[in-house]
Amino acid sequence: MLRSKLTQAACAAVQRTFSTSPKVLATKQLTVRDALNSALDDELARDERVFILGEEVAQYDGAYKVSRGLWKKYGDKRVIDTPITEMGFAGIAVGAAMAGLRPVCEFMTFNFAMQAIDHIINSAAKTFYMSAGAVNVPIVFRGPNGAASGVAAQHSQCYAAWYAHCPGLKVVSPYDSEDARGLLKAAIRDPDPVVVLENELMYGTAFPVDDKVVDKDFVVPIGKAKIMRPGKDITIVAHSKAVETGLLAAAELAKKGIEAEVINLRSIRPLDTATIFASVRKTHHLITIENGWPQHGVGAEICARIMEDQTFFELDAPVWRCCGVDVPMPYAKTLELNALPRVHDVTEAALKVLGGKAGKAVAAAK
Repeated sequence: MLRSKLTQAACAAVQRTFSTSPKVLATKQLTVRDALNSALDDELARDERVFILGEEVAQYDGAYKVSRGLWKKYGDKRVIDTPITEMGFAGIAVGAAMAGLRPVCEFMTFNFAMQAIDHIINSAAKTFYMSAGAVNVPIVFRGPNGAASGVAAQHSQCYAAWYAHCPGLKVVSPYDSEDARGLLKAAIRDPDPVVVLENELMYGTAFPVDDKVVDKDFVVPIGKAKIMRPGKDITIVAHSKAVETGLLAAAELAKKGIEAEVINLRSIRPLDTATIFASVRKTHHLITIENGWPQHGVGAEICARIMEDQTFFELDAPVWRCCGVDVPMPYAKTLELNALPRVHDVTEAALKVLGGKAGKAVAAAK
C-alpha cells in the first residue's frame, strides 16, 4: 500500500496536465474514486431499481472507499454487504437484473471475479440472445482490474481481452475522472451487461474537470474513444493506466520533435476503430500499449482490425505492441516494474517504427 500511495503522489502533478479540456473551463479537481462515487450516487438517486452489492460495499464504505457514504444515505436495501462468495452474489445480481432491477455488482478485484465468470458469461452475456430478445440483463460488473502494486501473479491480471472476447458483453476501461464518472453512469443506464474495468492505482489520482462532467446528466458514450493529445507523426493507442504511459511517452517524444497522437480507447468492446483508423491515415504509424499479456490481447485485436481494413495500406511501418511481459506477474519490486510497459519502452518503439523519419525529426528539433 505504501508503494501505491507513493506512486500516486509522484504521478499526481504530472497527471493534472493531461486534461484535454480548456483550462478556463477546469473548475475543480476530482479524484477517480470520487468520480465513481458521485456516479453511483447520481444513479441511485435517479432510478430506484439501481442497487449495489458486493463485499464490504456498505458499512465499510467499500474496500477502496468507492461506495463511501452510500449505505448511510440509501440504506440496507440499496447498498448490500455480501458474504465472501463471488459466485453467490454475482448469481443473485444476474437474477435480479433478469427480474427488472439494475444491480451494480462490485468485485473487490476482478481477479476474484474468476469465481463468478460462469454467471458473467453464461448467464448475463448470453441470456438476451438465448431468449430471442425477450430478457434483458441490465447489470454492471465493476472493480479494480490489472496490475496494482506488490500483489503478485494471482492479483495482477488484466481482464480486458478476456471479457472483450465474449459477445453479449460491453467492456469499458476508464483512465481519468471524466472517463470514470461518464462511463459508469452510461453503464448503469445501459440495457445490457457492462463490465467496468477500473485501476486501483488510479483511484486516488485527481484530474481537472469542468462543469459538464459533474452535471447529473453527463455520460460518456460506450464505444467512443477520445483523443487525449493530437499529433501528426505517430499514433499511440492505450486504455486504463497505460494511457498515462502513452501521454508521458508522447511528452518525451515531443522533445525530439516527434508529435505523437494519443488515443484513450475508453471502450474495449465495442472498439472505436473509426477513431483509430482516422488517426493512422494521418500519422501512418501505430503503437498500442496495454498492461495485459501480448497474446490475443487488445493490441493484437487492433492489429487484426487494421489488417482487415483499407487503413492497412496507409501504414509506413508495421504496428508495434507494447504489452506486459508474457509471464505471471513477479512479486519482486524490480521484476514487477520491468514486467509492465514503461515510458522508455514506448519511446524506443516509436523511434524504431519511425525509422529514418525519427532521425529527421530529431535533427529538425535541434
